[in-house]
Amino acid sequence: MRGSRAPDAADIAPALVRRLYDRAGAARWGLAEADFEASLRRSLAHRFREAPPSVREIEEYLGGLHLADLALACACARGSEAAWEHFVRDFRPALLAAASAAGPDAGRELADSLYADLFGTEERDGVRRSLFDYFHGRCSLGRWLRAVLAQRAVDRVRASRRLEPLPEPDTPGEPSVPAEPPGVDRSRRMAAVRAALAAALQRLPARDRLRLSLYYARELKLAAVGRVLGESEATVSRKLARCRAGLRRDVERRLRERHGMNDAQVADAFELACTDPAFDLARALPPE
Repeated sequence: MRGSRAPDAADIAPALVRRLYDRAGAARWGLAEADFEASLRRSLAHRFREAPPSVREIEEYLGGLHLADLALACACARGSEAAWEHFVRDFRPALLAAASAAGPDAGRELADSLYADLFGTEERDGVRRSLFDYFHGRCSLGRWLRAVLAQRAVDRVRASRRLEPLPEPDTPGEPSVPAEPPGVDRSRRMAAVRAALAAALQRLPARDRLRLSLYYARELKLAAVGRVLGESEATVSRKLARCRAGLRRDVERRLRERHGMNDAQVADAFELACTDPAFDLARALPPE
């Protein structure tokens, strides 16, 4: 016979929360018990979406989670320095290795964009949203990160295929299409991206520009940049990710507002920039 149904999938006994909190070792990240409980509630709500679970089902499900990984993800989402340093040290090498399958440049871009979303560059209702909030602990954190990275690589390929040129005119079985835009249009869009990026870089605080310059122009490692700026390696990584995301938003806005580009043209401009060997963030950075 099934146990009595809880009125809500998020109803967790306080004693169970405390026991799971201790098993996860969440205290070492300075994670509040209430924040850890919130992550347990999200995991429960995601698992039991159709009907609320029984008390027994709650205990069995939560007891089978990767609790240490869940606590680490939750602490990183809440901005714990210790948790981020552990994450960067233990997970970054494997992620970069997995991303390299997409190519050295594309792989690094995939990894960097993932780090930006893990840190949480988007705010909603005044609250920073982190990709870590979507980790529910049902598999290991490493496996989940590799799955997210693989899906983004697939999405990237699909997006690039949408930008492939149409077949040549008069190809049998295909409708006739106009010729590709002249090279002057490509040059105009590249010039617009360079101008927008230069303006966005000038608007950055001097310390952010210096951090970018040390990492991209001087090619210092994260730890070395941290020593120069008096920051931890994890802090440097987070701030670089946040800065890159902010630059992209600023450039996109300028391309729309000052150059009259629509979404498709903005995407095409970024694609051109990514494939142009002469386009380099290190060159675009102003002198320190």
